[in-house]
Amino acid sequence: MASSKKRLKRIGILTAGGDCPGLNAVIRGITKALDPEGVEVFGFLDGFKGLLENRFIHLHDQDTSGLLTQGGTIIRTSRVKPHRFFCRMEP
Repeated sequence: MASSKKRLKRIGILTAGGDCPGLNAVIRGITKALDPEGVEVFGFLDGFKGLLENRFIHLHDQDTSGLLTQGGTIIRTSRVKPHRFFCRMEP
């Protein structure tokens, strides 16, 4: 019997709102778990700003080696508010 569930093929990681401890560890954990399974992992650069401007990097298992001792986040973060990128047109 064939499974009706679709396999996850891509995932995007976005960090927003400012740095906090453990962001690199989370990025590393996600990448190390999913890359060997054939899931493409993308990191959006500079939080929501990178998402809205289509700026991202393709992350691989080897890209995340040594991140546990690094502070901050390798994909950077920002406090940009996505709703401020769009303005409502009044009739």
